[in-house]
Amino acid sequence: MAKKDVKANLLNHSEAKVRLLGEYLKRYLNIICNDGYTKRIKIYDLFCGEGLYENGGEGSPLVALRQVKDIHFVNVAKSVSIPKIDCHFNDIDANKVEKVKQAVKDKTLYYPEFGEIEYATNDYQVEYDNLLTILPKLKTQTQKAFIFIDPYEYKHIKTNQIKNLMAKGNAEVLLWLPTQFMYRFSNNGTPEALKDFIEELELFKSWKPSNNVWDFVHQLKDGFQAFLGDKLFVDTFTIQKDVSTVFCLFFFTSHIKGFEKMLEAKWEIDTEQGKGWDYAGNQPSLFHDQKTNPLEEKLREYLKYGKRHNGEVYEFTLRQGFLPKHTNEILYNWQNNDRIEVITASGEKARKKSFYVAYNYFRDDNKKVSFKLK
Repeated sequence: MAKKDVKANLLNHSEAKVRLLGEYLKRYLNIICNDGYTKRIKIYDLFCGEGLYENGGEGSPLVALRQVKDIHFVNVAKSVSIPKIDCHFNDIDANKVEKVKQAVKDKTLYYPEFGEIEYATNDYQVEYDNLLTILPKLKTQTQKAFIFIDPYEYKHIKTNQIKNLMAKGNAEVLLWLPTQFMYRFSNNGTPEALKDFIEELELFKSWKPSNNVWDFVHQLKDGFQAFLGDKLFVDTFTIQKDVSTVFCLFFFTSHIKGFEKMLEAKWEIDTEQGKGWDYAGNQPSLFHDQKTNPLEEKLREYLKYGKRHNGEVYEFTLRQGFLPKHTNEILYNWQNNDRIEVITASGEKARKKSFYVAYNYFRDDNKKVSFKLK
């Protein structure tokens, strides 16, 4: 029975996974559809599954189409023209793809005016090769791609593939990895597939046995970031089933605004820590006790060796997995306790709460103020 449930029902960890997908797509589509220059958006789901499960749970294709439908009709109601949004759903299992088609039809989730919809039954490698042909042809400023990869086995995935998909700067990738199995194998004898995966990240020689699955996830994230370079942004969303079972989504983008939107989606689901979803619920707020606030510790260390500008602090905040409002809260507390100097570009003392840690200042005036610990 348990085996059937895995195949036929959308389990709790998968529900959290597709919820994050939906929360991000909602923000992503809203931004891209209203940026004034994007003309077409392409969503690719390379391991789409069957879409609808026996327990009524909706998988990634239906979640994605609901967001497309919502953004379309919201803008139609406002008489606002938005880009066409194409959806491509693939799974090597033809029966699953047929179920997706039927569910989309039964739930009336697609209208031709949204854009094109395609279904495929290709092997992942074929889909990957097709994308390498398609993505360079997209016009960088007017066409964008979002790629969701939820593989059946991690041996399908190579880190260099992620790098290649993002090479033109017009694609974002959301990757699901079975970190609970990978962690177990790494500590109990590393199989060739995992060894190859780690080795490609140039981590194998320095790879340390992990004390827990969280350390394992952090090592993978650091490996991805080092492999892809500082121009790209990498973050994780963890879903914990029990003490030893943790699933993980890895998000990759070259756009800092898109990165912030993914973090907002994480914090929407886990309002206390923004790190992921826990079956047992959230822990007490990080901001109730300054002594245990990891962002405060990291920010203090970051500012310790000299002044930093608002744009630098904005990027630093996001790379730590936090939102600008969290940094602003800490800065305001320090300002009230006379622990920090906030100076304008002209050398004057800034007004109270004038921190300018936000995307629009990062883009247009990233040196509006500077911060220095006292």
